Amino acid sequence: MLSERDLILCELLVLRCQQRDPQAATELIARFERPLLYYLRQLVNSEADAWDLYQETWLAVFRTLNALVDARAFPAFLYRVAHNHARAHIRKRRLIEESVANMDDDRTASTPDVEFTTEDAAVVHAALGRLSAAHSEALTLFFLQDLSMPEISIVLDVPVGTVKSRLHHAKRSLRELLEKGTHYGTSTPDAP
Repeated sequence: MLSERDLILCELLVLRCQQRDPQAATELIARFERPLLYYLRQLVNSEADAWDLYQETWLAVFRTLNALVDARAFPAFLYRVAHNHARAHIRKRRLIEESVANMDDDRTASTPDVEFTTEDAAVVHAALGRLSAAHSEALTLFFLQDLSMPEISIVLDVPVGTVKSRLHHAKRSLRELLEKGTHYGTSTPDAP
């Protein structure tokens, strides 16, 4: 959860952005750069794709920011836009892969290069990668992006009860994976 101070600062930055203050836009982007990139990286297999989606997300956010009535809702708004762009990217990528497969071309599987500074972070990240997309996304939004359950509900466009259920099952699955141990670069493909 963002602190009250962070929410107020975010709200002020959004209001300044709505008044076309370029410095506020720069500050807002800087405030969310790392968590937003991490979130997008969890949704797509490519660092380059995550950066592309990051840029697309900010462009869409600033195009529609004046429609945001409650500036305090900005974190959920931002992650909802990112979620929508990532899902569209994943659907497009699948269509391309299916087209290539239908032409009997060889498909190559790419394994993302994951580097972290601590072993614990690597183990958790690898375990997150083995969860279903819905579970991984719910955990990432809740624990790493500090969104509340109602905010996650908005981002994922599901009821709060579904968010609670996904978090419960995701935590249980993550615990099981961490207890068994997980291997880097081993992941199961997910359906969105």
